[in-house]
Amino acid sequence: MTELILPNDTNTLGSLLGGRLMHFIDLVGAMAAYRHSRSYVVTAAMDHIDFIQPVYVGDLLILKSSVNRAFSTSIEVGVKVWAENTLEGKYRHVASAFLVFVAIDGAGKRVRVPELVPENAEEQHRFEGALRRRENREAESARRRRAKQEPIGLGSVRPGSQL
Repeated sequence: MTELILPNDTNTLGSLLGGRLMHFIDLVGAMAAYRHSRSYVVTAAMDHIDFIQPVYVGDLLILKSSVNRAFSTSIEVGVKVWAENTLEGKYRHVASAFLVFVAIDGAGKRVRVPELVPENAEEQHRFEGALRRRENREAESARRRRAKQEPIGLGSVRPGSQL
């Protein structure tokens, strides 16, 4: 996907808003998940995003997505983003992200997705990395569930004081 960055996409310094970049990343990631699953997909997580360099008014934003791994009903997609200064003919890597999408039917019920079989060393590397990231997400989710269940020690907190 390619987008021309215009003034309404930017902050007061003329650089692309982070939220706008996240929107573009979400769209191009969803396209890859949609194509792979051949079903509706919804964003379940933006697991990681690195903002590497700013993008300026007039730059072309080039986003490329790839399915890293398909699980039962979810798909991890990697997105890389470059900015092209067309006047200078120079490209810069400006962002990378990992997203998780869940495949659903028209009623919003999860549906199974096709298996993904890596075909070369690069795809195998992304395939294995996706499993590690999934395990990390699941461990963090379990940690959060446990934290919610733990009683909060309010012994030192008084009404009106800040937590």
